[in-house]
Parts: sequence; structure tokens; C-alpha cells
Amino acid sequence: MSSKRHYSALDQFLMGADQVLRTLSASANSPERPSPADELSEATLNADEKRHVAGLMRVNHAGEVCAQALYQGQALTAQLEDVRESMNRAAREEIDHLVWCEQRLVQLGSHTSILNPIWYAASFSIGAMAGALGDRWSLGFVAATENQVCTHLESHLQQLPAQDQKSRAVLQQMKEDEARHEQLATEAGGIRFPAPVRHLMTLVSKAMTASSYRV
Repeated sequence: MSSKRHYSALDQFLMGADQVLRTLSASANSPERPSPADELSEATLNADEKRHVAGLMRVNHAGEVCAQALYQGQALTAQLEDVRESMNRAAREEIDHLVWCEQRLVQLGSHTSILNPIWYAASFSIGAMAGALGDRWSLGFVAATENQVCTHLESHLQQLPAQDQKSRAVLQQMKEDEARHEQLATEAGGIRFPAPVRHLMTLVSKAMTASSYRV
């Protein structure tokens, strides 16, 4: 007899709503791992440097909001139980990144993006559609998305002031985690998206990055 608990449609709706509120609310989540920045000293940054770093961390926080929504949307429509659980597990791991970025923004005296609800809704819809196309497409979307995230994290690492070791530690650990998620999705059978699709994803990512950096 299986001990696995089965949830009703109402249970699943309420759990999903709770996750939405937690993703979009400040200080509503608890990370499983401490921030890599915790043991490092705060650097002295001038006003322009602090503003730029805050903008970068705001972009990364918005990206993690999108990641939560994507994984939750994909889990909703995933066809195989192991793929659904994989999506849920990845979303839980991404919560660490969400909290770390939020903590760093607070330390910098800044704020998360006011556009996060829009990015969440759009990303959830895209994730659900990808999941509905089939698990190989869903996993391929994860791999393509994580590849883009790694690219922009590397760009942000290069832009950070040399003395800001706290932000650097956070972004470096995020990059390592995202690369692992990409590898796992590929090994699980994710298809490689054609170039036009990847190009479109890049354009959407640039729009999110440009707006979240400022607001």
C-alpha cells in the first residue's frame, strides 16, 4: 500500500496560491542553505557602484521570480510524476537564490522590482504551455533557460566592483547551481531548442533585464 499522499484539486490550488504569495512577498521564504555572503565583510562602495550592484541584484531577483513561476507552471502540466517532482525540487532549490538576492538588496539599501508580479504571471503561463507540449519540451525549456541565466550571471560577475565580495559569492554559487540544473534537465531527456526559439527567449530576457534593473 502506497504511503504517498494524494491532494485534492482544492488542496493543490491552495498550495499553488500560497507559493505565489511567498514568491512575491518580501521575507516570506526561508532558504535551505545560508547565503554564501554571510561570512564576508561588506565592501565600501560609492553611490554609483552601490546603485549599479543593486540594479544587477534586482535583475537576478526578478530572474528567480521567473524561475519559480516557470517551474511551478511546468509542474502543473508535466505528464510524468518523476518530471513533475523534478520541477518541484528545482523550484525549491531556486528559493535559496530568491532569498539570497533579496537579502543582498536589503544590505545595499535597495528594493526588489515592482514588475515582479508581471514577470511571474508571464513566466507561469510560458511554463505551463511548455509542460503541456510534453516532458521533453518542458525539460528542454529548463535547459535553455538555465543556459541563458548562466550567461547573464557571468556577465554580472564581470561587472561587479572588485571589492564587492559579498555579491560575487552569491552570484558565483547561483551560477554553479544553474549550470547543474541545466545539465540535469538535458540528461533527463530535454530537447535542444532550435536557434529561432532561443533567440526569442534572449529578446524576452533582455526586456526583463532592462526594466528590472531600473524598477
